[in-house]
Amino acid sequence: MAQHHSFEFEPVNRFGGASAAIRRPREITHFSYDEDHKFRLDASSLRYYYPPTLPCDLNRGFETFRQLDDSADDHLDGLLEAIVAYEKEKGAKTEIDIITWRGMMTKIMVVPYSKLDSWEMNATLFQGTIFIEENHTKKLSSRQEQFSAAARPNAMSQDIMSFWGYKFETISLLPEPWSLVSREHIESREDQVVSNYAQYCSIVRTGLGKIKMIIGGEVDAVLDFKPEDKSQPVNWVELKTTAAVVNEREQIKFERKLLKFWAQSFLLGVPKIVVGYRTPQGILERIEELETQTIPDKVRQKGKYLWDGQICINFAASFLEWLKGVMTEDGVWRIRKREKVPVIEVFKLEETGHGDILSQAFLDWRSKELAAYPTQHSAGTAHINGNGQVPEPG
Repeated sequence: MAQHHSFEFEPVNRFGGASAAIRRPREITHFSYDEDHKFRLDASSLRYYYPPTLPCDLNRGFETFRQLDDSADDHLDGLLEAIVAYEKEKGAKTEIDIITWRGMMTKIMVVPYSKLDSWEMNATLFQGTIFIEENHTKKLSSRQEQFSAAARPNAMSQDIMSFWGYKFETISLLPEPWSLVSREHIESREDQVVSNYAQYCSIVRTGLGKIKMIIGGEVDAVLDFKPEDKSQPVNWVELKTTAAVVNEREQIKFERKLLKFWAQSFLLGVPKIVVGYRTPQGILERIEELETQTIPDKVRQKGKYLWDGQICINFAASFLEWLKGVMTEDGVWRIRKREKVPVIEVFKLEETGHGDILSQAFLDWRSKELAAYPTQHSAGTAHINGNGQVPEPG
């Protein structure tokens, strides 16, 4: 009989109290997708924030939008390729409990206040680490349902509303620091072709409670420059658009959005979120800079107090510790949350193997090549600690 486990998350108040220990996210490596969406082990797609000119029509350029076709399942491939390169540089395996994309951790973290959300993830255990990816089939079907849903009268289409976010990025970003960019380029951003092919992905080491994690996720921009010293925090900026808050109903919707805005940025260590407020027709009217760490207090003190960040942190730590105790064998597992069901289900799909979650290149590196690597590259491993592992960042 297949193993089937359930983690109850109601009542959510049982996750209150002292906050679980948090390891500040620290970037250990990164990679880029270029304008052809080709993987590059560099920072070539890093962008710099510079405020846009207001007001701005976010609909402009929709006809020429270069939209990436993400219907293929890329699994964890880019993340794993970057980790292999990082381990080759260090000459040792990175000891960690969980490796996943930031999107998966965001979904888990907001569970206590997301009763209507429905999602599925695939997971596998390999060499003591749990690897988690999105169930791509479920992702595509959920997106289709969202785009097929009957729109409200006079509402804009889902396609163009998705475009608004990419347009906001285009008019807010520069390819180099501000001091190196011409005024002509800055002023021509509204006319640039919008594309979501290029991405910069930050890979951080972090932790919640007893669980050590490596998380990869796209970051929109850096505010000024990126320090060469990896021990220094980076002034990342996340860009978000939302409807202007004009009544109590919009205020409630905005506070619920703030939960995901906060969780996404908290997990990768992004200190600032720039929110662009738009009209229902897509005219960007104003922008506001929010400090990530202050958002939970603002919601509690000045808002409707619809969610509690501390409960989210404690819940995520509790769930991940529980998951580590459940997933003690290899094979392929499913992690599932269903709409209006107050449990997260974890059950086995395949008794052996790792499905397609782990790339063959990663399996070969860890199973065959890594064992010989430190002896071949001993000259470069002086910074490895006595047990042959990469020391944890401070």
